Amino acid sequence: MDSLLEEVRGEVFTDGDEGYEEARSVYNAMIDKRPAVVIGAVDDADVIAGVRYAAESGLDLSIRGGGHSVPGFGTNDGGVVIDLEHMKGIRVDPEAGTVRAQGGATWGDLDHATHAFGLHTTGGIISTTGIAGLTLGGGIGYLTRGLGLSSDNLISADLVTADGRLVHASDEENSDLFWAVRGGGGNFGVLTNLEYRLHPVDMIYGGPMFFEVDSAREVLSLYREFIADAPEEFGGFFGWQIAPPLPFIPEDRHGDTFCMIVSCWTGPLDDAEGVLKPFRDVAPVVAEQVGPAPYPALNSAFDDLLPAGLQHYWKANYAVEITDEAIDVHLEYGPQVPSMQSTVHLYPINGACHRVESDATAFGHRDASFAPVIAGMWEDPADNEANTAWVRDYAAALAPHSKEGGYINFMAEDDQGRVAANYGANYDRLVEVKTKYDPGNLFHMNQNIVPA
Repeated sequence: MDSLLEEVRGEVFTDGDEGYEEARSVYNAMIDKRPAVVIGAVDDADVIAGVRYAAESGLDLSIRGGGHSVPGFGTNDGGVVIDLEHMKGIRVDPEAGTVRAQGGATWGDLDHATHAFGLHTTGGIISTTGIAGLTLGGGIGYLTRGLGLSSDNLISADLVTADGRLVHASDEENSDLFWAVRGGGGNFGVLTNLEYRLHPVDMIYGGPMFFEVDSAREVLSLYREFIADAPEEFGGFFGWQIAPPLPFIPEDRHGDTFCMIVSCWTGPLDDAEGVLKPFRDVAPVVAEQVGPAPYPALNSAFDDLLPAGLQHYWKANYAVEITDEAIDVHLEYGPQVPSMQSTVHLYPINGACHRVESDATAFGHRDASFAPVIAGMWEDPADNEANTAWVRDYAAALAPHSKEGGYINFMAEDDQGRVAANYGANYDRLVEVKTKYDPGNLFHMNQNIVPA
């Protein structure tokens, strides 16, 4: 420990230190673990020191970027945590159309930096999500249909591998590792720097439309048909939501359950209303906040509803199509959404995502068109059993109408038995890369690929 303290410039916390309780906390309040040491890394050298310390001491090693891991992989009991929270440096090159960002940056950080130039890349749905964790799992967001996954827009990455080396990975250098980090999760090292391709995205047209539960079959059926060949500038999704107390929702409907379409149109603003017209025609709109807005405003719209400190339990399976039978399941379980924070989103991943060859990156589900998530989130731990049961029952009922695997960024701690299915068609090749770069499985606090 004395050697570690000498090598690390950032703060190092152990149990009993002032600041330890805050340093050990993670986004999901269901996770309550006490690591032996939390390293608040400020640069690559700190990360290298932390990785070497964990390897030499034989302790569990957790990596925390944005900290949004639902299973709580960003912490552990009795081990080492490397927290990248203070590594948020970002440099935009508007002429080249690229951005470099450190591994602790969130999508809110990146959106803020690139929006000044009218440029963005595919991020998530919550701006407080870390860029590294989202990208490692593939990276699904509002812009996926038009721009591809976050990982499809990754140009290069620097990462610290299990042997304590800083490695640059791109198509030209360590290409096998670069292939693996684009969908293979945090199995191969600590991403300390990521370079993305940017695209002209500035003002979008979108936001949520709320419909009565009684209209859900018509709305979901339309969404299924619409999204199959919708212009790729449309990146919206269907969902279930208990209405929060917001000004655009009639006060007497606060707390009522609705189905919704959340739209994101990045094409010409004059065309937006024509694109959204089918949804206005299919059923009466009870409430909406739809209109022109800066892209970062939409990408952070749900942030206040989902602060750190909620209880989280999620499930997910990819779907090639939304069958009539799947719609029946959604109509049975969706209206039972148990809390204002809980939701179900059916994200589309066709369009540009389908134009990437299935073996071009590690993301192994290019044949899927939808990435549904049943996201259980609530405040009171007393509700854990009942709300977790809703998530499990919903997922079990959808499973016969879905692919076996699901998006690894949506997986729960009890999904380790599904790892091969979740990584999909490229799993065997991922095992080969894991065996080469991390034969001792130092990076196992994740949806873990076990080395051969």
